[in-house]
Amino acid sequence: MYKTGFGKSEMNLLIKGVGMLGYGAYHNKVKGMEIPLCVRAMYILDGSGGVCCFVNAELCFITPNIKSAVAKKIQEEHSALGLNDDNLMITAQHTHSAPGGYSFHGFYNISIPGFVPEVFGEIVRSITEAIVSAASAAVPSELRITKGVFPDAVPVAFNRSIAAFNANPETPKYRQSEHHLAVDRGMTVLRVDSTEGKPLGIISWFGVHTTSISNDNTLISSDNKGYASFYCEEKYRHQNENFTAIFAQAPCGDITPNYVWDSKKKWTRGKFENDFESAKFNGHLQFELADSLFSQALTSQQITGAIDCIQNYSDFSSVTIDTQYTEGKYRTTGKPVLGVAFLVGTKEGPGIPAIAGGILRIGTTLVKWYELGILAPLSSKRKRAILHLKYKTHKNKHLLIETASRRIMGTGNLKGLILPGFADKVIYYMKQFYQTGAMQQKIAWTPHILPIQLLKIGSLILAGSPGELTTVAGWRLAKTLSGYFPGSEIVNSPYANAYCGYITTREEYEKQLYEGGHTVFGEWTLAAFQTRFGELCKEFLKNKAERAGYETEPEEFDDQYIEKWKSPEAALFQ
Repeated sequence: MYKTGFGKSEMNLLIKGVGMLGYGAYHNKVKGMEIPLCVRAMYILDGSGGVCCFVNAELCFITPNIKSAVAKKIQEEHSALGLNDDNLMITAQHTHSAPGGYSFHGFYNISIPGFVPEVFGEIVRSITEAIVSAASAAVPSELRITKGVFPDAVPVAFNRSIAAFNANPETPKYRQSEHHLAVDRGMTVLRVDSTEGKPLGIISWFGVHTTSISNDNTLISSDNKGYASFYCEEKYRHQNENFTAIFAQAPCGDITPNYVWDSKKKWTRGKFENDFESAKFNGHLQFELADSLFSQALTSQQITGAIDCIQNYSDFSSVTIDTQYTEGKYRTTGKPVLGVAFLVGTKEGPGIPAIAGGILRIGTTLVKWYELGILAPLSSKRKRAILHLKYKTHKNKHLLIETASRRIMGTGNLKGLILPGFADKVIYYMKQFYQTGAMQQKIAWTPHILPIQLLKIGSLILAGSPGELTTVAGWRLAKTLSGYFPGSEIVNSPYANAYCGYITTREEYEKQLYEGGHTVFGEWTLAAFQTRFGELCKEFLKNKAERAGYETEPEEFDDQYIEKWKSPEAALFQ
């Protein structure tokens, strides 16, 4: 018998002037609010000491410091809940219309600009509040799970990188006009009712980017998944005023809700010219299928069995890959590097102009020739090996931003970077943070020590990964997990507990479209996650007393480090 509770908390993040996180555009700032941002949580006990909590926040992504701060606060102030870093999974639904500035790793703060303590504190407060509220609402309950598929004609999701998708050997080869088929159109729904028959809540997992609203927006919004939650909660409010609807992500790295070319704005949009109407439309499509599956779930068999959880941290910049994923060859990941394709962006979120991208590709090629052709032969054996490993692990990526080595275009002297600050505000603030010493501190600009997590609720396995899995990457990871848990329902839960960019297949990576350019550990990134999840599964199948603890601990940050990353525009925020 399970006891389950749902909780919801609104985040008070209307801080005018703070940049939004997702598009990396300085002009994408908060000026008002369209719909509030919320945190929703499901807390569940199995009656035998097993407990876990699944949280979904209407944010772009979760950072390691958010997860650790919440876990610490829960343990210190609400220890009776039995939650800790291992059995608490915090995910994001990935809206690009929520404030940023809450990462201790500075790179994702630059366009905000900087770290904003008020944003960080409010996120921690509201997540904690949602968890405590869910725990206090726990009652004897029944859980059921069901799956369904969007018909092909429903315009809900589209592959934005069809050439990369088609590069995978196991996929059908679709034309651009068929990009609505090059997606996972399946949705998984968990239904939770009290034993008295009152609906308590729903979790829907479906993969589509929460980017119906473009980067010219200035209003806070939870985008399409937020509207889906709103519609669902409104429908069931008469049966339970606290009914909670979580619309979480599934692998969606290459999946967009946008399919109409806007000739005025020069990017793709949803069905309507008004982005908010497009977000509502897409959200309603997700709600309709989820609602139908919610009803069908009543005839599904109940989930039974114990709750069990496990988590581990790994340095993903130096993973030796299991040879089953490399055709028997020795392969490793590399230190995190962002490619030129990352800066170029996508058709729904364009970045620098194509001509600028071409210039950067020429520049990074020249750097490569210099490092391998001139610097390496003149260097020590150790340094020469490091240089060759860097280019081997990242293969055909045009190496632009080395976040662990803290270098751009081959130089650590960002003050003299050839990219002019007047050309783009993000470049301007990057140079400003360099001058204050923020970018020279000896911690990587993006995280490389990352958690992976498994929550087992009877036959349901939630696999938490800290990045944006593409469709096929998600399929391959699920296949890996299924080999250890035959007969279980495997749900990939991305944007969980931390953020490392994208996780593409090797074949997709080689195309070096946006997703490949933002796959920071190189062409074997997915294989590294399959390797580490395989190792985690082996530990999970042991008795709890026999399981190994963390081999790697997450990074720690002191106050001085955080102070240097604080926003230089803080006085302008309202």
